[in-house]
Amino acid sequence: MSVATGFGTVGRHVRSLARAFTTPLLPDDILGTLNPLWSRRAPRAKVVRVRRETADTTTLFLRPGAPYAVHTPGQYAGIGVRIDGVWHWRTYSLTSRPGDALLQVTVTAVPGGEVSGRLAHHTPVGAVVGIAPPEGEFILPVPPSKLLFVTAGSGITPVMGMLRSVDPADLNGAVLVHVDRTPADVVFGAELRDIARRTGLTLIEHHTALHGRPTPELLDELVPDRPAREILACGPAGLLDALTDAWPDVRVERFAPKRAAHVDGTGGRVTLSVSGIVAEAGADTPVLVAAEAAGALMPSGCRMGICHTCVGKLTAGAVRDLQTGERHDAADQPGRPVRTCVSAPTGDVTLEL
Repeated sequence: MSVATGFGTVGRHVRSLARAFTTPLLPDDILGTLNPLWSRRAPRAKVVRVRRETADTTTLFLRPGAPYAVHTPGQYAGIGVRIDGVWHWRTYSLTSRPGDALLQVTVTAVPGGEVSGRLAHHTPVGAVVGIAPPEGEFILPVPPSKLLFVTAGSGITPVMGMLRSVDPADLNGAVLVHVDRTPADVVFGAELRDIARRTGLTLIEHHTALHGRPTPELLDELVPDRPAREILACGPAGLLDALTDAWPDVRVERFAPKRAAHVDGTGGRVTLSVSGIVAEAGADTPVLVAAEAAGALMPSGCRMGICHTCVGKLTAGAVRDLQTGERHDAADQPGRPVRTCVSAPTGDVTLEL
């Protein structure tokens, strides 16, 4: 076994030596220095293949350096990339089947997206990226019911993980409505059309360059029995907001947190009392983003306020929840846990991180 692929004979010997001769450093600290793929505390994965899906979308094939938990189709993982010496993390859907030899994440470069642009356009084979455990509740019902998928753009990625993994018989009668600008822009377009040919999945492509953006009313026309179906939707915020307003039972996966329509705030200085890092954040800048920009290695997962991985204790000052507009003040509840990915400072704040 190649040393770089994980914990073979050489890796075990090195770990044993690390335990014997390193104090107070943990063995994992030494292993991560020798080879970042050996670390279990800060898991890494090696990019072994890169496949272009569209002009702006790329699939990365990853080999984790340490044993990786088997994911459920539809889940996502945090992917970290080091830019100018600072680790930046974003979450991407796992598009491979559970148990595949290689993990796949499919990244679409978004305008102005430093991390997505780096991953989609400038990731060479052999690069090492950070990888977090799989998370997320956007998964198929068990057993699968009469399904309707509504996806747009890169919103196809969690659903592709499901379509690749499910028994073809369970797709009989299922409908996928996918929205994209043109047929050439559809991520996994050829594979989706092939799945529709081979199974009972009905694929409906809506191309906005010809037909404009879809509405819930139009989707009801395309899928007349929509009320009888379980609906899973993923795509841009505008589409998901329209669907949740029209269809209360729809289950959605968002790639960015939904924010309150108007949040009053001032911004301020963020002090991390454990690391000693100080950052400046605007009124609408999450503590997580500001701290990472200042060089802090922050705990994070979904970055959308769902998984609570990024929680830190607020010991001084106040923050505003960008999703609800609610204000949390350490004066009222010292040490209150706050989610740094959706909390912005209102004045100077201190967190125990």
